[in-house]
Amino acid sequence: MEIVLKKVKKKDFAVIKSLAKALGFEIEQKEESPYNPEFVKEILEADKSIKDGKGIKIKTEDLWK
Repeated sequence: MEIVLKKVKKKDFAVIKSLAKALGFEIEQKEESPYNPEFVKEILEADKSIKDGKGIKIKTEDLWK
């Protein structure tokens, strides 16, 4: 049997976790993100490439030319 608890407060999670551990239950914690994982990966890769000096700098006044 599988039970899913949603919207558990952080202060209550420790109690639930210790109870489940004492009863021999398996606990799987998932933090849901509002962002698409592929999008996050692209942004992190782009940030890394900029830090590696692979980006292009454009002056603000040249943006609308």
